[in-house]
Amino acid sequence: MGKITPFLWFDDQAEEAVKFYLSVFPNSRILQIARHGEGGPGQAGTVMTVHFELDGNEFVALNGGPVHYGFDESVSFVVDCATDEEVDHYWEALTDGGEEIACGWLKDRYGLRWQIVPTDLPSVLGDPDPERASRAMQAMMTMKKLDIHAMKDAADGVTRQVD
Repeated sequence: MGKITPFLWFDDQAEEAVKFYLSVFPNSRILQIARHGEGGPGQAGTVMTVHFELDGNEFVALNGGPVHYGFDESVSFVVDCATDEEVDHYWEALTDGGEEIACGWLKDRYGLRWQIVPTDLPSVLGDPDPERASRAMQAMMTMKKLDIHAMKDAADGVTRQVD
């Protein structure tokens, strides 16, 4: 089977969005930019697609115009974060000009949805003790940016205020 590459439809800000994402994710680069030729459909010389990598994951961004442009909640990208610093970095960068949603979800300035997830989340929510898992889930439901330490405390029955 061939590889699967997410294809992101933007109105006219594909190159701008890609440059923003490159500034957020390490080990990222533009692989190729295709421009419209004289035959259209866009104005000759303008960006049609940008093929790029975010930390080794390939994507394509298209300037497809406003007719079909618009991201929604039905598709999001999960960023697995090994440290609190990574959670903070991605959360702050991607919500800049965007919007915090809930439970680790956010919408960036281009409308694309992301989930900023601590690596430990599955083990905390999947605790074999259903009461511990339930307390962790209840704590998560009160959060926008996920705080894995507060969720672990909740699993342990320790109550503390979450930002």
